[in-house]
Amino acid sequence: MNTPTNTPGPALLLIDIQSAFDDLAYWGGERNNPEAEQRASELLQLWRARRLPVFHIKHCSTTPGSPLHPSHPGNAIHPLVAPLEGEPVIEKNVNSAFIGTDLQQRLESAHITKLVIAGLTTDHCVSTTTRMAGNLGFDTTLVDDATATFCKHGKDGQLFSAQLIHDTAIASLNGEFAHIATTAEVLEQWKDHEVVTP
Repeated sequence: MNTPTNTPGPALLLIDIQSAFDDLAYWGGERNNPEAEQRASELLQLWRARRLPVFHIKHCSTTPGSPLHPSHPGNAIHPLVAPLEGEPVIEKNVNSAFIGTDLQQRLESAHITKLVIAGLTTDHCVSTTTRMAGNLGFDTTLVDDATATFCKHGKDGQLFSAQLIHDTAIASLNGEFAHIATTAEVLEQWKDHEVVTP
């Protein structure tokens, strides 16, 4: 039996889950966690069912040739996590969802202290937002299998796999900036939490 509470539950931040990231060739040709969008969708379904706060973060590149530029169809939020009417969409053009946006003010005004983060890409906008969330004092959980990234080349041309880039980014965040959890663990933790809307 669910026990509704007036205590704010954690906010789900869905970071840059946009159609542009379907273009593997543009981003390097290799990606890990191919089911990340599906896992994020499962989180979103629970958050909606439990009436927990959701924030969609959308990257709007200032580079005209980027598929994330607002003039390109890739700028759209992925259909698996498309926002419903009334769910806030916060646009940014840097790596952190807190810079140049009112995200922090929205969270603080709603007395939200816990965050659950999923999205793309692990080592860029997800990592930067998670680091800032931790530094700002939010109790943050990063969902490992609901995030993903792409392979990268080092300065000497060495190719680093997407899984390696993902794993080292997660390891750098673990315990210092965030708790690391799987989708299944997060769903189990919050499956019975429901907030009463005044």
